[in-house]
Amino acid sequence: MDHEKINILSVGGEATTFEEYKEQVAHALEIVELHFREENPDDIERAMRLYADDVVWEVPGRRVRYVGKEDVKRNYLRLFASAEGMQFEPIERFATSERVVDDMWVRFTLSGDGFANAPFPIGTKVKMRLVHIFDIRDGYITREAGYEMWLKDED
Repeated sequence: MDHEKINILSVGGEATTFEEYKEQVAHALEIVELHFREENPDDIERAMRLYADDVVWEVPGRRVRYVGKEDVKRNYLRLFASAEGMQFEPIERFATSERVVDDMWVRFTLSGDGFANAPFPIGTKVKMRLVHIFDIRDGYITREAGYEMWLKDED
């Protein structure tokens, strides 16, 4: 089968070639890769440029939701100040042209109250399975949902 000649419908309804679709998927993955690289206190301003102005950031399991870049930025700064020794262990990442799913393990010590509705007290060593779902529109992250499975890190 010659993929170059196949027309497919993207989620947005635009007809595109298979090659164009692959480029859109690669771009969505690149946006999320940049997001993770710049998601730290020193580069937070650079990370914010990847979000749409009306971005929605949520973690349903902790019942938190932030709307707009400024709210998201304030939330990140609280999270950074409340997690000591954060380490990431990627598991898998895959995408369509408009959505990226990222699965990872995160380890840290909960050192402050910046994780609203955290299930463990400050001082707990945490091992979290974290699945992100990013919605991408017009080259920007429009929604970031985090699904957190909190465990005590006993390693």
